[in-house]
Amino acid sequence: MPIIMGTAGHIDHGKTTLIRAMSGIDCDRLKDEKKRGITIELGFAFLDLPGSERLGIVDVPGHEKFVKNMVAGAAGIDFVLLVVAADEGVMPQTREHLEICSLLGIQDGLVALTKTDSVDEELLELAQEDLQEFLSNTFLADAPVFPVSAHTAEGLEELKSALLDKARSLEQKDKPDLFRLPVDRVFTMRGHGTVVTGTLVSGEVKLGDTVEIHPMQNRCKVRGIQVHGQAEEKVSAGHRTALNLAGVEVDDIERGDTLCHPDRLVPETAWDVQITCLSSAPRPLKHRREIHFHHGTREILARVYLLDAEELAPGETGLAQIRFPAPMVGVYGDRYVIRGHSPLRTIAGGKLLNPMGRKIKRFSSQLEILRTLARGDPEEILLTQLEWADSRGLDFWSLQVLCNLSIKKLSRMLQDLSSKQLVFCFDRENQRYVAAGVVQRLYDGLQEYVRRYHQNNPLQAGISRGRLSSDWGRDLPGKLLHFLIERCLKQGALVSEQETLRLPEHQVTLGRDQSELKQNILRQYEEAGITPPNLAEVLQGQGIDSQQANPILQLLTEEGKLVKIKDGMYFSADALERIRGLVWDYFRHSEELGPKDFKELTGLSRKYSIPLLEYLDKAKVTIRVGDVRKLRKGQNGNRE
Repeated sequence: MPIIMGTAGHIDHGKTTLIRAMSGIDCDRLKDEKKRGITIELGFAFLDLPGSERLGIVDVPGHEKFVKNMVAGAAGIDFVLLVVAADEGVMPQTREHLEICSLLGIQDGLVALTKTDSVDEELLELAQEDLQEFLSNTFLADAPVFPVSAHTAEGLEELKSALLDKARSLEQKDKPDLFRLPVDRVFTMRGHGTVVTGTLVSGEVKLGDTVEIHPMQNRCKVRGIQVHGQAEEKVSAGHRTALNLAGVEVDDIERGDTLCHPDRLVPETAWDVQITCLSSAPRPLKHRREIHFHHGTREILARVYLLDAEELAPGETGLAQIRFPAPMVGVYGDRYVIRGHSPLRTIAGGKLLNPMGRKIKRFSSQLEILRTLARGDPEEILLTQLEWADSRGLDFWSLQVLCNLSIKKLSRMLQDLSSKQLVFCFDRENQRYVAAGVVQRLYDGLQEYVRRYHQNNPLQAGISRGRLSSDWGRDLPGKLLHFLIERCLKQGALVSEQETLRLPEHQVTLGRDQSELKQNILRQYEEAGITPPNLAEVLQGQGIDSQQANPILQLLTEEGKLVKIKDGMYFSADALERIRGLVWDYFRHSEELGPKDFKELTGLSRKYSIPLLEYLDKAKVTIRVGDVRKLRKGQNGNRE
C-alpha cells in the first residue's frame, strides 16, 4: 500500500524549496504563489521507491492565514516531515502544525533543519539544541534531525535516503475498503470537464464506477483516473489521485466534499466525539462554544456541546457532541481539528466516535456508550452500536461506517458473533442485524403481551398475527416481528393455529354463566335449522348486548359450531352442511344456479340467499359466472 508523507512547518522555512530540491517538482503551481514567494494552496510531489512504488508528498502552506489548507493536506498522511529553519528556529506555526499532526493521529516522522548555509556552526548548534528541547514533549522526541541546505545540497541525499527508509519501514495500516476520497481541489480541464483531486483514504475506485458526492448526494461516473500524472484503470487507498468525473459540473462540487460509492455514507448534522483540549490552548473550551471544525478537507463553523463537563481545561479530554449547520459525513475513528475564533488558532481535536449522532442527555448513563466506543475494541464497538440501535437494527454498510472495518473483517466478525448468538440477522436480503440483548427483550415482551391478551380475552383461542402486528409490533420492522414470532414458535414459547397465536398453556375457560349462555345461543341456532334466528332477538332473549356476546360468538366460530356469513348473520355448522348438500344435489341435474333457483331450493328469503351464495363462492363450492353460479371444478357433486 502506498505511503503519503506531508510537510509541516512555519512560513518561509523552506518546505517547498526542500521538496523541489529532492524531487525536482515545484509544488507552487499558482501565479500568486510564485509572485509572492509563499505557498498558499496544497502542493503535490513524489519520490520513487525501489521497485514500482512511489512515496507521495503533500506540501502544505506555512502561513497562519492558510492553516485550514494545511489541515486539509495533513488529513490522510502517514508520516510528517517537520521543517524548521536554522536561522529562525521554532516559530508559532511550527508549534501549531505539530499540534495539528498530533490531533490527527500522526505519530511518526522526521525533522529537517533547513537553511544551514545561512548560519555559522555556533548558531547551527544552538538551533539544534532548541529544536531538541521543543521536540522532547512531542511524538517526534526520538525522531532524527537532518541539517540540510536546498541551495548547497548539503545533507539532501541523507535526508532523501532516510525518507525512503521510513516509507519502507512503516507498518502498513489495515485501511478499510470503504471507498472515500476527500476532495482538496476542483478544476476544469479543456476537453475533459470536471476534475477533482485528493488522497484516497480508504477503499478503491475503478473506471466507470458510479460515485456519490457528499454531503449533497449527487451521483456521477468516473471517466478517468490519474496517479502522479499516469492514467490508471483503478486506484486504491494511499494514493494521491485525480478523478475526471462525468455528469457533474465544477460548480456542483467543492473542496471539503467527499466521494464514496452510493448508499455507503450517511450525512448527519451531529457527531458524537472524544475531544482533547490542547495543553497550549489559551483558555478552557466551554460548553456550546462556536468553533471552526476541520475534518478531512472540510472546514465548517460548528458548535461544541460538552457532555460530561461544563468546560474542558487545557490538557483535558472529554466527551462532546458537535452540531453542524449542514450535513457532514464521517467514519468511526476519523480524526478532526478544532480552531478557535479569537485568536484564530488550534485549540482542540480528537476522534469521531459516532458519525450518526443521536440525542444524548448530558451527564447521563448514556455516556457509558460513548466511553465504550472510545476504548476502540472492534467487537465491543459492534455490539454496542447494535444494542444502541435497539429494535431498528443496523445493516451491513451502516455497521462498516460505525465500526470502520473492512468488508472481510466485518463479515468474519458478524459470522462469529452470530454463531455465538450474540447478534442475529433478521433480514438476510438487506443484511440487517440486531443485538442478542434486544432480541431477548423483545422475545420476553412478546410473550408478556400475549399473556396479557389471554387474561383480557379469556374466551378467545389466541391473538391473530394481524392484530399482533398492528398493535404490539407496530413500531418494529416487519421482518424483525416475523423473526421473533418464528423464534418463539421454534422454541415452544408460542403455538400457532392457522393465523392465531397463543401461549402453549392457554385454554379457553368459561365461567358457569358464560357456559350456559354459550349453550343457549348454540341451541337456538341448531334448532332453527337452515332458517337462522335473528341475532338481536337471540341476544335480547338472553339479556345481553352485542359487546357481551362477541367473545362467545367468536369462540363458537373458532370451534366451528357457528359460521359467520356476514356481520350479524350466523348459521349453525349443521345448517350450512345441509345447504351444501342441497346445492350439490341440485347440480347433479342442472348446470347453473340463479338467485331465484337458490331461494326455491332452500326456501330462504333474499336477505339470506344473497349472502349465502357469496359465502359458497368464497368457500369454493360455487363460482359466479355473470348472474348465475356454477359448481366449481373438483366438487363433482360429492359431499366433503
